[in-house]
Amino acid sequence: MAQEDAVRCLRCLLYALNLLFWLMSVCVLGVAAWIRDTLNTVLTLTAHTRLEDAAVLTYSPAVHPVLICVCCLLIIVAMVGYCGTLRSDLLLLSWYFCSLLVIFCVELASAVWTYDEPSVQRADMISLKFRMPNYGLQRYQWLTHTWDSFQTQFKCCGVIYFTDWLEMTEMEWPPDSCCTHQYPGCARHAHQHDLSDLHQEGCGPKIYSFIRGTKQLQVLRFLGVSIGVAQILAMALTLTLLWALYYGRQFQKPNSEATPVLPEDCVSIAATNGTTTGSSKYGCSHMMKGRTDMSAAQAELRDAQVEAEWLNAAG
Repeated sequence: MAQEDAVRCLRCLLYALNLLFWLMSVCVLGVAAWIRDTLNTVLTLTAHTRLEDAAVLTYSPAVHPVLICVCCLLIIVAMVGYCGTLRSDLLLLSWYFCSLLVIFCVELASAVWTYDEPSVQRADMISLKFRMPNYGLQRYQWLTHTWDSFQTQFKCCGVIYFTDWLEMTEMEWPPDSCCTHQYPGCARHAHQHDLSDLHQEGCGPKIYSFIRGTKQLQVLRFLGVSIGVAQILAMALTLTLLWALYYGRQFQKPNSEATPVLPEDCVSIAATNGTTTGSSKYGCSHMMKGRTDMSAAQAELRDAQVEAEWLNAAG
């Protein structure tokens, strides 16, 4: 009974860990997709600068194809582990343990290989100004769209201040993407009447903060560490469950082979079939005769003991 309770407890813990694997893997994929979208915008603005190298160095582990493949594989492995735990299948559980061990080794190797700090200074933000003169040109529409998207998403304008647009380009006012409330001609109206309608912070510090690490990157790192710890626990529980199932089955086999056939079985078989064959009737009668002889011998022994006690009392 105690062994069955222990196996049931191990199975419940493995169910919970597999569900946790599914949830954390989906969260990692979602955060990685968000980071990849923003990273593409930053890399477009910082192309051919030190900022581009620093951004790639910081976020390459977060958007690397190995991370995506590992998360997708972990979802499949968790499903196999759930089925193996549900059916108490030794083969599926063994495959589940080996897969978790391989995935954990890949994650550990990737973390060590990509661990490095980016070398970037705030002075490197000035290099972004040299990409501003191409804003609005016909052949640089992709750059124009990138500037507008970044300024709208991060609520910034220019590199250091919105006046960078006036210094580095022939524009008389900043782009409309610098407005806090965007509408056609909002930047012109704000520049002529109320400058507070423009974003007052430059995009340079925003890019610098992004390269140094964002909250999303910290969440991704926390999820990665949590998945690693959960994998270690799942491997330990799987080994324990495999040991309990294997030795439990080995212990049950000798007991089942040594179980004797009781004489009542013969009676139940005869009552079920209605008639008995010669061999079965002989076997049952032989066993009953043996039991009768044993009872007679025990009765004689008791009589002899009573007679001896009576003689001793009389003497």
